[in-house]
Amino acid sequence: AALATTGAAITTAAAAPAAAADRCTTFAPNADLHDCNLRQAWLMGANLSGANLTRANLFDVDLTGANLTVANLTGANLTDAHLFMAHLSGADLAGADLERAEFAGADLTNANLTRVYAPGTGFAGANLRGANIDGWSINFFTV
Repeated sequence: AALATTGAAITTAAAAPAAAADRCTTFAPNADLHDCNLRQAWLMGANLSGANLTRANLFDVDLTGANLTVANLTGANLTDAHLFMAHLSGADLAGADLERAEFAGADLTNANLTRVYAPGTGFAGANLRGANIDGWSINFFTV
């Protein structure tokens, strides 16, 4: 089920335990969204700076222009995600799946991209100054 933003929260028809459901629908700086299923959520311009998105399912999510500064996205699934012009400076994406994600014009200054899986990922116009790309997996479709 697709998720849609409503102010600072999202709604979903999927059933989940009450505590996890509450935790997974609160979007604010430093939010705890680890292991949340946010598949296909529309979070354009959301302020998730410092948020814990460890192992979150962000498949096909739209984070265009979102603030993810110093967010923890380790092990997150960002396959087919849209992060155009997103702010990810200092974010930790170690071990994340970025396959076919779009980071065009995004700020990834000093981001941790170690061991990310990024075949077909678009980084055109992204700022990768100071980013750690040790062990990242890319292919000739990564731009």
